[in-house]
Amino acid sequence: MHPREGWPQDGTPRPGLSRRSFLRQSAGAGLLAGGLGPLLAACGSGGNTPGGATAILLPRPNHPVTWPTFKDNPAIKSGLAPEQGATLRIYNWVAYLNPQVMKNFEQKFNCKVELTTFNTMDEAMAKLRTGQLNFDIFFPTIDVLGQLVESKLIQPLNHSYIPNITQAWPDFRNPFYDGKWQYTVPYTIYTTGIAWRKDKVPENPYTMANPWAMPWQGKYSGKVAILDDAREGISLGLMKNGIFDLNTTDPTQVAAAGKALQDLARLTNVHIDNNDYTEIPSGQTWIHHAWSGDIAAAPAYLPKGVPVEVVGYWFPPDGKGPVGNDLITVLHGAPNPVLAHNFLNYLLDLPNVLTNISFNGYMQPLNEVTPQRLVKEKLLPPSLMSTAVLPSFFRRGVMELQLPVAADALWEQAWLQAKSA
Repeated sequence: MHPREGWPQDGTPRPGLSRRSFLRQSAGAGLLAGGLGPLLAACGSGGNTPGGATAILLPRPNHPVTWPTFKDNPAIKSGLAPEQGATLRIYNWVAYLNPQVMKNFEQKFNCKVELTTFNTMDEAMAKLRTGQLNFDIFFPTIDVLGQLVESKLIQPLNHSYIPNITQAWPDFRNPFYDGKWQYTVPYTIYTTGIAWRKDKVPENPYTMANPWAMPWQGKYSGKVAILDDAREGISLGLMKNGIFDLNTTDPTQVAAAGKALQDLARLTNVHIDNNDYTEIPSGQTWIHHAWSGDIAAAPAYLPKGVPVEVVGYWFPPDGKGPVGNDLITVLHGAPNPVLAHNFLNYLLDLPNVLTNISFNGYMQPLNEVTPQRLVKEKLLPPSLMSTAVLPSFFRRGVMELQLPVAADALWEQAWLQAKSA
């Protein structure tokens, strides 16, 4: 699940169960009730090799994908002027784009910017497939990129309009999930780690033999939480067991990870929610499986008189942990494609990026956006520099990517069993 899934429109704390989590649970419950055998037999293991009806193209760091282009969906021509007096329409997550950035863009390009938001990627994709939405720009996740390309819902980019790509980490000029960045530019990037209250928990994950096992402590019963997400939850169980293939299709590994979470539930009466950004600052939980951008924003939720230094966030210093990034695309048939390209370029320019980070807490992968720069700009307290994502994290980290259908069902089964423990 995406870190922004389930955020309500008014900015109040997210519910413990997002819409996508609910849909996944409903689907998973149906699979459990009906039995997984027929599905697994029908789907096989999936894979990257074409030749069968069940083959799925799955980009991986060791198997990069350059998506095809189509004659009836070409990139726009070079040298075109931005549309004048236009309304640029953006389709994005809730609370994920600074309104000031949009206002500044309006002034610079003599246009209006209209934002429509969604809470889950399932919701967004379903609406886009109707063909009835008239947007220019869409902010997807990596796992749906193949669907967007093959359905011709997004158009190839004309790179001549996006010179600011040179400000981004070099990795994004030829990312494994979109070779030659034909359809995407990067948006935010984040890690998944462990947040804790230093004044309540004397253990330091940086000195532990296996920090991923930090939540498994019975003495903190009632004060431990993990993220309400099948992929993140099972991944935590895998890493606790020393497995770092977070796209594994091995039933034994997935089942063992689920069993570890069941043990966690019995040991600590674990909370399962996505309120890491409020519960750690408030002290409601003392150890929380967490997203980096959420904890970067945690100082805003600290009770009066509580110093920010009591909030800690751990991610492996060697970068061997979950990392993810979002994308920005131009939709096929965009009414204002030149202006849309200009906006993508605008969101790759350092001053605009710093303004944007000040709003949503999630950093963007520009060369000049370093932990030290974020502290200097007072966008991040020195004690939470660990929430910043480094280029080495992206290169060494592990991404939770799209799974073959059968493997996804195994993950969902293990998660449902863990949540019912």
